[in-house]
Amino acid sequence: MFKKVLTTSLAIGLTLGLAACGGDSEEAGTTTDSTAASVGKSVDYEIVGIDPGAGIMKATASAIEEYGLEDWTLVEGSGAAMTAALKKAYDKEEPIIITGWTPHWKFSAFDLKYLEDPKGVYGGEEFIHSIGRLGLKEDFPGVNQLLTQFKWEAADMEGIMVDIQDGEKPEDAAAKWIEANSDKVAKWTEGVEEGNGEEVTMGLVAWDSNIASSAVISSVLEDLGYKVTQRQVEAGPMWTGVADGSVDFFLAGWLPVTHADYAAKFEGKFEDIAISMEGVKIGLVVPKYMDIDSIEDLKE
Repeated sequence: MFKKVLTTSLAIGLTLGLAACGGDSEEAGTTTDSTAASVGKSVDYEIVGIDPGAGIMKATASAIEEYGLEDWTLVEGSGAAMTAALKKAYDKEEPIIITGWTPHWKFSAFDLKYLEDPKGVYGGEEFIHSIGRLGLKEDFPGVNQLLTQFKWEAADMEGIMVDIQDGEKPEDAAAKWIEANSDKVAKWTEGVEEGNGEEVTMGLVAWDSNIASSAVISSVLEDLGYKVTQRQVEAGPMWTGVADGSVDFFLAGWLPVTHADYAAKFEGKFEDIAISMEGVKIGLVVPKYMDIDSIEDLKE
């Protein structure tokens, strides 16, 4: 088994410390400049992860075990802490290994690559599903139909994420995207029954991807006459909310791997409404300037 997972407080401390760091480093290019040092030593045998409840963290724990990376530590934290650590390392061309997923704005901001996964621990293609509570179709047929027809591409989502990272509010970035993509939105809303002030509750996790999609669908629903409440929680409570009926729907069902445990746990207690995006992916990610290509390369 792998070493104990570092505490969330360590990851928070890392994030706070990043604000004080900057400038060039004489140690830039550690991985490419030193053939003697292993990749593990160059990153202190650490993989920078996100929140402990995320499915990608469980998959990474399995990868550490499957690939025999006994000396490695998976650092818990948050998506923000992970991207801050990535930016710090990337700016200095230092080595770093992170948990990653597509779509995400970091692939637009940085030149990154996935490490090959010959054992298939992270699975193949993932899909983002819209998940609803039982009875949603009967109670809110317009909402259900919109979610059934809601389909878009990774490039759409990434454009919104980049705008948010550049300082725009999610609702403003979503409004700009909707205005520029009225043809797509028209397909989503074709034949959809409009609301009359009905209140619907959307669950979401603080992932950049889910913030973007939730902002767009919230805006579309409000334009259709519904009142949307966004309830931000972690992945587990998000699935629990749909299962117990306290949340009407969410847009962040990553299947078949990332949220496999939640889907199995709550089988029969939710509706898998539709797939909104195909071809998404999870795995370990490194900057392209690092001279490694596979998870196998992490084992000495």
